[in-house]
Amino acid sequence: MSQKTITPQRPSGSIWQELKNAIRGTEEDYTKIGLRKAIFLLAVPMILELVMESTFAVADIYFVGRLGASAVATVGLTETYLFLLYSIAMGLSTAVTAIIARRIGEKKKQEAGITAIQAIFLGLLASLPFAVGGIFYSKELLALMGADEWSLTHGTGYAQWMLGGNAVIMLLFVINAIYRGAGDAAIAMRVLWLANGLNIILDPLLIFGFGPIPALGIEGAAIATNIGRGAGVLYQLYVLFRGSKHIRVISSQITLKKSVMLNIARTSMGGIGQMIVAMTSWIFLMRILADIGSEAVAGATIALRIMMFTMMPAWGLSNAAATLVGQNLGADQPDRAESSIWKIGVYNMVFMLGVSVIYFFYNEPLIRIFSQDPRVVAIGAEWLRILSYSYFVYGWWMVTVQAFNGAGDTMTPTKINLVFFWLIQIPLAYYLAITWDWQHSGVFWAVFLSETSVGLFTMWLFTRGKWKTMQV
Repeated sequence: MSQKTITPQRPSGSIWQELKNAIRGTEEDYTKIGLRKAIFLLAVPMILELVMESTFAVADIYFVGRLGASAVATVGLTETYLFLLYSIAMGLSTAVTAIIARRIGEKKKQEAGITAIQAIFLGLLASLPFAVGGIFYSKELLALMGADEWSLTHGTGYAQWMLGGNAVIMLLFVINAIYRGAGDAAIAMRVLWLANGLNIILDPLLIFGFGPIPALGIEGAAIATNIGRGAGVLYQLYVLFRGSKHIRVISSQITLKKSVMLNIARTSMGGIGQMIVAMTSWIFLMRILADIGSEAVAGATIALRIMMFTMMPAWGLSNAAATLVGQNLGADQPDRAESSIWKIGVYNMVFMLGVSVIYFFYNEPLIRIFSQDPRVVAIGAEWLRILSYSYFVYGWWMVTVQAFNGAGDTMTPTKINLVFFWLIQIPLAYYLAITWDWQHSGVFWAVFLSETSVGLFTMWLFTRGKWKTMQV
């Protein structure tokens, strides 16, 4: 009899069971179960969620790449503005995850539901300026970024759809942040699988046409994105009001709560600031590349999409770190919060080292999947090779930044980004690319130097432990 009680420790069965639990969702309390199990249950759906997001990004650029280098450049130039939107969405999401995780850790589920509603209101409000700018000034915005004649003639519709329909992007970010903070990572995963699965199916149909469906060219890619992400948002709202395993919103909570909204806004300022600094830095880099030529923009855009694809598992692990830090600080367990960061950091470093090996040896074949232009291939391959030299440091940086963000200390990464991206990366990129005439190589080496430095500095700051004392 005792044998039967002790024996259920069969490794293979337990691993598969936990994998099923991670994908299905579980009601486990992440502040009480074993740390490795908590990381596994959170990280698996977060990784799968972001793998689908990056799969769509790669599929999208694959289909658009068939329209030529200028079409790829149009996507890249439009994304420079979307990066500003992403910075707000990600900054707001950072605050939402931190606050929701803290309330769940404190066992205050009703307050978590109220926070969720206020976050949705803030997201809709933030999306309005981008919608107005995108609908009425898309051509001018592309021209401002140095778009060529093809982009200005054929790419305006793409920019209008992407910027004009940005509310679905904002809500997708914010509501999934609610689920992650609550510990319902499996729901966030299913949302992105639905949204991006539809995107991937609709992309070739709307870009190239099929049967009665007319070929819409690059504009079709934007319409597919809006349909897919809109469907994802509808599913998010349905589950949020029906109730998930860790959080539920009820109709009586749909009202403005000034104090809660101000707390989210205040906490999100640091998160938005750190993303805006990083994203605007990228805008300046793209502007430098645009002066060098459309091939430089196209090569960098393709490399960026490949980078996003390979980094998403690492970001999934990092997001799990933010949830664990927030919930464990809410449960007054700071040492457990710190232990989760060191464990996840090691996992991330090992993964990123593997990616570095692939980038170093297979950079050209990877770029050639998306473009046959020899110049585009050479430029994109060079960036992947340079990235391979320090990707393992970047893996640690991602996790330690999420430790600060998960604790609600969003201002520290903002200040770090301000120094390393604005005061170092941008001037260095211009100096190497233009003054020294290294062209695109100068931009890539500036990114390598600045981002390796920021990774090492952030890791050192994390070890000082001040983030454990944050209140949100």
